[in-house]
Amino acid sequence: MNIIFTRPLIEAEDLMVNFFSSNDKVIHLPTLSINSTNMQPVDTSKYDAFIFTSSNAVRFLKIKNNNKNIKCFCVGNVTERSLRLKGFNNTISATGTVNALKNLILNSEKKIKKLAYFCGDVISYELDKELIKEGFIVNKIINYNSKKITDISKESLELIKKYPPDITLIYSKRSAECFDEIVRKYMLAELMTHCRVMCISKKIEEFLKSKGWIKTEIFNPGDELIRIDQIKNE
Repeated sequence: MNIIFTRPLIEAEDLMVNFFSSNDKVIHLPTLSINSTNMQPVDTSKYDAFIFTSSNAVRFLKIKNNNKNIKCFCVGNVTERSLRLKGFNNTISATGTVNALKNLILNSEKKIKKLAYFCGDVISYELDKELIKEGFIVNKIINYNSKKITDISKESLELIKKYPPDITLIYSKRSAECFDEIVRKYMLAELMTHCRVMCISKKIEEFLKSKGWIKTEIFNPGDELIRIDQIKNE
């Protein structure tokens, strides 16, 4: 099976290795470039809890002390797992959507009021403003930025033409926008007619459908291997 990964290598490497070992043809086609904003280290003692809406925010986190017992609210399991690998042990995960994360925070302990919200420069939901309306004190800290990639190398183009993809994995709406632009820019639509585009949210799927993509479905991050194995056996 031919699979396109659109995440930056640092995020997709472990998953790609799993597919390499199963003899799938993997094409890495990153659609976003993620970079640190070189944030100043944060003093955990000034906050009751941290909020993370992506594993990128975890990757570029800096703290002044080694207190990793602070409460951490995570948008989903992948983000929570990233925190656990960094040594944070007081974590709780929502079901993968920011709205679910908001409700998780609203239903948290009453003593949690001062929050540090770590995120990227482009967000689709103003979580900090919504929480402030509910009486929380929120410091929004942008600790990474993302830049769209809409050009691909000659080597990647040749690989796609030689191995038309069966599956493409999309992890954000911006990534979906870039992927769609790349396909149109390099006139790859005909090669993609049998490609199943897997999206981590309904919003991404709706965008792709609005652009004419027919074979789309939603998957849970972390379940890629399971779902693709199921597709192979269909």
